[in-house]
Amino acid sequence: MEKLTEAQQELYEWLAEYIRVNQYSPSIRQMMQAMNLKSPAPIQSRLEHLRNKGYIDWNEGKARTIRVLRQTKQGVPILGTIAAGGLIEPFTDAVEHLDFSNLSLPAHSYALRVAGDSMIEDLIADGDVVFLRPVPEPNHLKNGTIVAARVEGHGTTLKRFYRQENMVTLKPANPKYQPIEVPAMHVEVQGSLVGVWRGV
Repeated sequence: MEKLTEAQQELYEWLAEYIRVNQYSPSIRQMMQAMNLKSPAPIQSRLEHLRNKGYIDWNEGKARTIRVLRQTKQGVPILGTIAAGGLIEPFTDAVEHLDFSNLSLPAHSYALRVAGDSMIEDLIADGDVVFLRPVPEPNHLKNGTIVAARVEGHGTTLKRFYRQENMVTLKPANPKYQPIEVPAMHVEVQGSLVGVWRGV
């Protein structure tokens, strides 16, 4: 199969992951946002190249019908690193895959590698891999749930979630760290914890 350029590979991997998680293809606008592009032209060009090289296909004249033709790597995608300490910027591209096909994880689960020790009393240590599932209705999240939360202007962190009216407190499980208290509108819950894996 013909090799992809870096830009084509980036779009292809993002597309494959998006379709795997959502079960439908994204809009051109979503692709533009994901690739940090202001115009649809480069996206359309990359899509044409991907199609010509046999990586994807779609139904002419119909929106959101892109299909990934090549099997992507199996397993749970590790989408980057999450801070258990301060806040760091999140990643959305899978950086590695772990094969947990023998585990029964909820649909659309993904993993993040933990950096820091703020959740140590919940037995989540630096270097562990946490499995998360998307939270379709964050407003109905139970207080005390361990979540990956993106805090506006800061980044993403792993903490226990507590909401009181329109304020959210993200509490660490280590007395060395202060809770993060922010208005609820500044917090985007990206996933709730379903498991922890500690490699050797």
